[in-house]
Order: sequence, then C-alpha cells, then structure tokens
Amino acid sequence: MSINTKKYIEEYIKIRDKNGKVIPLKLNEPQLKYYNVIKELHKKGKPIRIIILKARQMGFSTETESIIFKNVTTNHNYNAGIVAHKEDSTANLFNMSKRMLEYLPSSIKPEQKKSNAKELVFNNDKGTGLDSKMKCMTAGGKGIGRSDTFDALHLSELAFWEGDKQNTLLGLLQAVPNTPKSMIIIESTANGFDYFKELWDKAVAGQNDFYPLFIGWNELKEYQMTYTGFELTEDELELQTVYNLTLEQLTWRRWCIKNNCGGDIDKFKQEYPICPDEAFLSTGQCYFDKNKVINRIRKVVEPIRKGSFLYKYENNEINNIRFNENTKGTIKIFDEPQEGVPYVLAGDTAGEGSDNFTAQVINNITGKQVAVLKQQYSELEYAQQVYCLGLYYNTALIGIETNFSTYPNEKLQEWDYPNLYIREKADTYVNKYNKSFGFKTTPVTRPLILGQLQEIVLEEIDNINDIDTLREMLTFIKNKVGRPEAEVGFHDDLVMALAIVYYIRTQQSFKIESKEENKPKEYNPLEELFTDNNIQSDYGMKINII
Repeated sequence: MSINTKKYIEEYIKIRDKNGKVIPLKLNEPQLKYYNVIKELHKKGKPIRIIILKARQMGFSTETESIIFKNVTTNHNYNAGIVAHKEDSTANLFNMSKRMLEYLPSSIKPEQKKSNAKELVFNNDKGTGLDSKMKCMTAGGKGIGRSDTFDALHLSELAFWEGDKQNTLLGLLQAVPNTPKSMIIIESTANGFDYFKELWDKAVAGQNDFYPLFIGWNELKEYQMTYTGFELTEDELELQTVYNLTLEQLTWRRWCIKNNCGGDIDKFKQEYPICPDEAFLSTGQCYFDKNKVINRIRKVVEPIRKGSFLYKYENNEINNIRFNENTKGTIKIFDEPQEGVPYVLAGDTAGEGSDNFTAQVINNITGKQVAVLKQQYSELEYAQQVYCLGLYYNTALIGIETNFSTYPNEKLQEWDYPNLYIREKADTYVNKYNKSFGFKTTPVTRPLILGQLQEIVLEEIDNINDIDTLREMLTFIKNKVGRPEAEVGFHDDLVMALAIVYYIRTQQSFKIESKEENKPKEYNPLEELFTDNNIQSDYGMKINII
C-alpha cells in the first residue's frame, strides 16, 4: 500500500450510499482508524494481516474493497481474491468493484479484458497491460482459491461462512505469500463462539500474526439521535460512565434496540457491540449473569505480577523457593499475601475434555480472588507450582479436585504440605470414618458449588479479578437438557476451580492471625472437624457422629 492510497480513495472512488446515491468515498472515524493500522504495518515493512471484529454498517468492507481496487488498478501482476459468506454478498462486493471502475476517470482507468466469471481482469490482447485481476468467490465452494496465488485476500463475514470454514480458510491462506506487499484482511461481525472467535482470541493473545482491530458502535458519529428526555436505566448509566457516551448516543441505542433488534438487547450487543466480549455473547443460555460478567470485564485491571516459581527439587523435596517474574508466566498475582491473612487455594486438574491445569487463590476474609494459575504442563510440575503457591499465600488451605487424578494430592502429602482440604466418608460397616484429601466433584457437589458461584457472580462479582476466568463464564452455558457446562469447543477449568475454592473455604480460618497466634505449632487437620462431634462429609456438609 503506497502513502497515496487515502488520497486515491477519496478522490477517485465512488460508492452508493444508504440513500442509493453515488457519492465520493470519504473515510469515516472507524475507517480512518482501520486505514492508520494498515499504514503503520506498511511502514514497518510487515505483511498486512488484520482481523476485524466489527459492528454493523461501519464501512470496513467498502474500505477494504477500495484499497484492493486501488492496488489492482495501479500495480502490475497484482492478484486479489474476495470471499463472501453467501452468493448475494459476493455479487454485492463484485458490483461495488465494478462501480468503482465505472466512475474511475478515463485518464487512470486501466485496460480491461472481458470475463464470464465474477472477476475484473486488467490486461489487453497484446499482454502489455497490468496483468492484474480481482476475483470474487463464495465460501462453501469446494477447494475455492486453492489453484490461485494472491497478493491480497479480503475474507468477509468469516463467522457466517457455511461448511468447514477452518479448512476453507486454511486453503486460502496458503495462496498468499508471506511478503511485505501481501495483505490478508479477515472481517466479520460475531456469530457466537465459533472458529472466528478462536482466531480473534489467538490474535489478541499474540498467538498469530493478525492485528486484532475492534471498533465499537460508539466510535461512529453517525450513531446518535436527538435526546428525548427519558430517564436513564442502570445499564445506560453504567455505559455512560465507562464509555463516556452522550445522551444522543444512548437515544440512538434505545431506538436501534427497539426497531432494528426486535427489542432484544442481546441481539443488539451481538450486532452493535461496544466491546469484544459483548460481541461474542454465548449462543446458548449462559449460566451466569452475562451483563454482570461483561460489566466486570470492562473494569478489570492487569495483574500486578506474572511469573512462576523456581525451586530446587531433589530427593522428592522442594527447597529454595522463589517467585520468578515473567510476562509469559503461568501464575497471575492480583494481590500480594498479607501477614496473618488466611488464604484458600483450589485446583482443577487436566482431565476429560480439558487440557489445562488450573488453580484459584482467594483471601478468605474478603473473598477476593488474589492469584490464578493456568498451565498445560505435567502433573508433577503442576503439583510443584501449587505447593509453592500455597506456601507463598501463608500456607493456604489447598483443595485439588480428585476426579481424574489423585496424583497432585498424593504429591502434596508426600511433601508434607500442612494444610490440605479433608473430606470424610463414613464406613458404616465398621463404624469408622476414612480420611481423604482433595475435593470430589459428584452429582451432589457439582450443582452445589456452581450454584454458590452463581450467587457470588450476582452479589460479589467485584471480587473476581481475572479476565480469563470471566471469559470462561461467558461460555459456560446450560445445555439442551439444562446441565451447566462449557460450550462445545471451550473450557471451564478456571470456572470449576473458582467454584471449588469458594466452597471449601469453610475449612480455613476467617480471621487474621496475630504474630503470636501465627507461631508454628503441630498441625492437626481433624481437630476442627471433630469439634462438637461434627465431621465433614464428602458433600461439604456437617454430619453428626452417632
């Protein structure tokens, strides 16, 4: 892209506006923001790779077409591909390009060859022309783009492509060389939690080379109407505070929800999001309050530290423990441990349908989430990090789920970790109680811990600080039979660990210990359990010893 692209577009490109009139294309606020991203990547000599999560009617497709049109009509041997999600959209994009050519001044209009396909070919019979072309295609066709080589690809509404969009996209991406002059633009409105969402998340996390560009509806000046004097709702007041919305913008929002979205506020948020998480609303029935979660996501801040523990491990002992800061570390610290404060740590091990080991740490007095661990390493590495994290937080009470593996709990016992969550099971045959460490998720305990977490989200969501945990909540749905679980293709490791940590906290102290009280003493994990002839059951409830 040359530095004259914006001038070329605004001087020579004609489009049809919403009223059906053919007018010059003048870049609006979102379009200028998009243009500047392309310009910056070009200056750095990088291949232009951008994924756009958009609200409706921002003009990104039009701008992308105009940039590609400019490149095709001013460069030799420049081939571009445009892929839309359905036939009529393909036709619309092709007709848009034909209109640009129709109104191009004859002095700069390149020679054109006829074509029966939806493509513009710029050459002449002698082969002395540009030898460039634009080809429009529809997603879902078998092997589209696999026999072509493109300098630029515009992939429109990827979230709505039919068929195997992942394999279709894979074939198309191979057709573009990884050179500085190449360009791939993926743009789409959201369509729930799908492959487009997966690509977007990877771009945000820096796991691919696509620049993630999101522009909310509030950034387009056109989206406002005259204020009519109505009283703002709690949700509108929240938006006004967080995003500095004007009364005119809120008036348009009300009008659009009522008239364009059938009164469905979730539809509005999907079609006209103000933040990425609002766009990717779950397609199923979210188990947690979506508005509470999204509003909390808007407010969370980065952890104060990230990293993992270093230690010396030999002879089955862990020594010389220290926290090593690393921006790519597996542990996020939101609050440092405070002297005398009791903490609780719960973990969810990688098992069926999951590939993550997780742990959540809370301040047991305030209930505030103070640290989060998430990793994909071995069970031994996980157990070691949990051991260190527990000691770091004043020898926190640790309860690791045992459904898929008892190994982490066994290692914690071998290393004599002094504060493990205990569940008791009665053996009525011999009238004894068997002591077991770790938390067991059962058909009885699962709804209990999730129900409690659901209440916490409603009443105390400000205690939850981790954005990854909150995002898991948005994909935690009620399935067709009403069972709460992660939506297909997503995880609930952090959600389950958080549910467990709030549930097991009753075995930890709820008061700050003074220095005198905090002196080392012989630990008896059953002492509290047997007070007043009560004992902890498998289900976290007190039962009387008869």
